[in-house]
Amino acid sequence: MKLSAKIQAIAGSQTVAFTALIQQLRREGREIIDLAVGEPQFDTPTSVIDATKTALDAQKTRYSPVNGLSELRTQLAVQFNGCDIDNILITNGSKQALYMIFQVITDPADEVIIPVPFWVSFVEQVKLAGGKPVPVATKNHQLNCEAIERAVTQRTKAILINSPNNPSGAVYPLTDLKKIARLAADHNLFIVADEAYRAFVYDGSVHASMFDTACDRNRLIVTRSFSKSYSMTGFRIGYIAAPGQIIAALSKLQSHLSGNVCTFAQYGALAAQSLDGHLLSARQSELQQKRDLALQYVSTLFDCIQPQGAFYLFPDVSMVLKNDETSEALAERLLKQAGVAVVAGEAFGMAKHLRISFAVSEENLKNGLERIAEAL
Repeated sequence: MKLSAKIQAIAGSQTVAFTALIQQLRREGREIIDLAVGEPQFDTPTSVIDATKTALDAQKTRYSPVNGLSELRTQLAVQFNGCDIDNILITNGSKQALYMIFQVITDPADEVIIPVPFWVSFVEQVKLAGGKPVPVATKNHQLNCEAIERAVTQRTKAILINSPNNPSGAVYPLTDLKKIARLAADHNLFIVADEAYRAFVYDGSVHASMFDTACDRNRLIVTRSFSKSYSMTGFRIGYIAAPGQIIAALSKLQSHLSGNVCTFAQYGALAAQSLDGHLLSARQSELQQKRDLALQYVSTLFDCIQPQGAFYLFPDVSMVLKNDETSEALAERLLKQAGVAVVAGEAFGMAKHLRISFAVSEENLKNGLERIAEAL
């Protein structure tokens, strides 16, 4: 028996694979400090848990509409000026949202421009849709709009923008987003904007959305998530804002893919929408303090650009690599010798880097970084 060429050409998620290795070492009795984690270590808000329990008690366990609960979609549409319920689709997290987007907009051999570094699944999802990912280097983790324009060909279908960026923490300024919007208009391209980390920007910065530009909304597809903002990673609730025609196509695909998103989990998301903004503000402030602490440690070991958002450092570790050692080998060495998990830059299209999460307890953050320093 032979598996499809499509699945054989796809690499598994390196971050997920790393989680399995961490769990194995812990089963063996090793104490592992996980600085590879891609989720904030805050508790899910009590009101979200209570609303989910209430929905379960009320037997909200049946199929719900493919598009998602109408009351949730109505509330989410308010985030997007000029949008209504028909412009919103609830999805099983941002990951499924992005998978479906590329399935809907990409034909075989179509090209999608992706700034580097990029989240691990972007490239593979484009390939799964039959498309060709086109990585384009950034400048100090910021968009190189001229390089992006040079990468446009007759086969280009879309430009993917991820701000705040995973893994670099870069926040792209509105001026650059406007350049991308004009470029997309000039070449009749889609813009796919992944804004999963929009709640976490620092130093008084304000997250600029592609939706804030004067772009043609008919070519803009925005995906967001409850996972990072509200510590609801296990709920798997994401959403897409897009023109009605695109939402209809995505809904058609979702009807065959999963049918609906978990019904009672959507009631938890509805409760999250009603949370006081002070909760996110307090979490943002705490993460900024941890960023500063982590940067202080890491800057003594590596070259590191200060992240403006998300909750990762992405240092250049070239200076500590031994002989022809890769950052993958370094990450494995730190895990086995120091008991600290980080993610190699190869997973994000950028060798000789590590992704280090600071969204952990302050104790684990300090101990983990001290172990890394000692191991090096």
